[in-house]
Order: sequence, then structure tokens, then C-alpha cells
Amino acid sequence: MSYMKAELVLPQELLALIQEYAQGQYLYIPKKADNHKVWGENTDSRQQIRLRDEEIYRMYKDGVSTTILAADYYLSQKSIQRIILNMKNKD
Repeated sequence: MSYMKAELVLPQELLALIQEYAQGQYLYIPKKADNHKVWGENTDSRQQIRLRDEEIYRMYKDGVSTTILAADYYLSQKSIQRIILNMKNKD
């Protein structure tokens, strides 16, 4: 996120009104609700995590312990257990 000079993007009347409330302050203007993107929408992170979770579940079903899975994937044992439970519920 980068800063923009308000006087370059806002109408003078609006700038004057904002100055009454927050003169000289940094303001964050959030996106409209309909412009929000879901986490991972712009990258393949969601897909990578889904594939990782499927692999963890497959390995668990093949007999690999949660302790070994946690060490192999650098996750806590609780996270591995949560992944396994979620994948079981999807089956």
C-alpha cells in the first residue's frame, strides 16, 4: 500500500471537510465491501495448502504418526490433528 497526496485525488470541497476532522493525520480508507478479496484469491496459496493437507491426510491413513507428520511439515501436532479431522469430515 502506498500513500497518495489527498489534494491530488480528492475534490477541494471534500479535502476541506476532511481537514476539519483529521488535519495533518494519516488516514486509512478501507475498500468497499464488494471489492474485498478472499484470502489467497490472488495467489495459489489456497491450492498449495489444500494439496499439503490432502498429502498429510493420505500419509496419516498410510500409518504415519502425527508426531512424524508435525516434524516433517514444521507444524504443531495440534495443527496436524486439526487437518486430519477436517479431511475426515470432508470424506
